[in-house]
Amino acid sequence: MSDDEDELGEEEQTNNLGTYEGERNESNERHGFGKATLPNGDTYEGQYENGKRNGTGTYRFSVGARYIGDYQKNKRHGRGIFYYTDGSKYDGEWNENIREGHGIYTYPNNDTYEGEWKNHQRHGKGTYTYASTKAQYIGTWKEGKRQGPGELEFNQYKYIGKFHDNYPKGKGRFVFKNGYQQNGEYYITSINDEEDSEVPPQIQYKWIARDVTAIKQKEPYDFDDDEQIDVNRIQELVDKFKNKQLNSQEEQEALQKMHVVPENENPENDDTFDGNEQMNDEIPGEEQFDEEN
Repeated sequence: MSDDEDELGEEEQTNNLGTYEGERNESNERHGFGKATLPNGDTYEGQYENGKRNGTGTYRFSVGARYIGDYQKNKRHGRGIFYYTDGSKYDGEWNENIREGHGIYTYPNNDTYEGEWKNHQRHGKGTYTYASTKAQYIGTWKEGKRQGPGELEFNQYKYIGKFHDNYPKGKGRFVFKNGYQQNGEYYITSINDEEDSEVPPQIQYKWIARDVTAIKQKEPYDFDDDEQIDVNRIQELVDKFKNKQLNSQEEQEALQKMHVVPENENPENDDTFDGNEQMNDEIPGEEQFDEEN
């Protein structure tokens, strides 16, 4: 059973579920501070009110997971930290057992997401950081996927544009640290399998470069003394590059050295950017942890 499903807990039916040491009220309900060991081996240590977990406490699952935080009427509600058995962790706000509000999720591979949540999913504004490359997506999310305006930031450049269903789509731009940006548009195409009509079409995302413009430099790029930074010359090289008209190795090397178009033709072919950085799409372990009441 998913931990966001409503259920009538056994403790709501009897005050004698498992073993309990702690305070009680006049009705002999668990009330105040107490320690409980439940029949399935789970334990709870913390505050009770009228027989229900209410206030702060620590719930330890027999499989090794644990929750430390706020409760309201037996449900995780308020702020709390959930440690999952796969090594992931959620530290943030809860609404009746559901991750909702602001929170930070650390994944088993040390990727992190910090931002808004709704119904256990990334939803609203948030930042996803890739541990292996330090790349970041900063923008809006919908039902766990990148959706709307956002930025993908890398070491030497970033992509700014709109995203749809996790992928960049439509007009956008690559901004480079040398003070220039490449404007263009992402097109989405699908390729059907001619031999097997039942195979879902393969989706491809292609970046079409338009032009290069100068921008205000936040981090000036250090060029050699003999290099002339001429936006018209850069645009001329880009146009030749796109039309496969470069006639000398020197021109190609110069264009790449200026970081206007990374090696391997376009930013989408750089080994740090493929238009869809791989994320942890699913939140691990969420179905495994239902607290006994």
